[in-house]
Amino acid sequence: MNDLTEINWVTGIEFYYYYVCIRKLWLFSKGIGFENNSDRVLQGKVAHEYSHEREQGKEVQLEDIKVDILNDLVKEFKITSSMKEASIMQLKYYLFYLKRSGIDKEGSIHYLKERKVENVALSKDDEEEIISVLEKIDNIKKQDNSPKIKKQSICTKCSYYEFCFSKEVDHE
Repeated sequence: MNDLTEINWVTGIEFYYYYVCIRKLWLFSKGIGFENNSDRVLQGKVAHEYSHEREQGKEVQLEDIKVDILNDLVKEFKITSSMKEASIMQLKYYLFYLKRSGIDKEGSIHYLKERKVENVALSKDDEEEIISVLEKIDNIKKQDNSPKIKKQSICTKCSYYEFCFSKEVDHE
């Protein structure tokens, strides 16, 4: 898929989920979602709306993605930096998408609880990684069966936790 016209674009959340958990990505891509029942997801939405209103920016919808452009930067708002790599790569994906649409921007991630801001720029290496990840996401989404569970420390806070681990039995 080196020809950029053949890129299978994904939503920002799907790109983010690739770095968080490929099982979650697969489930979400099949329409199996538990985000509406998650307090953490609700907290993120409220924080995003509050930050967006406070900064007086504009939300721009481009086919598969929605980005916030404030003060000529693409901004992403996260409650914490606990998923830092996923957050940075999601923002770089937005920058890549915009660049392919003829819009060159830089970005920043605002970690609200920590009151930290991290500036993010897109490099040539990032672009190559993004193209590779998009191919991997496409392959994951085409699978008939979900990827196996890979238990991580973040699982207990995930909106899919009960779905993934409902059959798990402690053996003593």
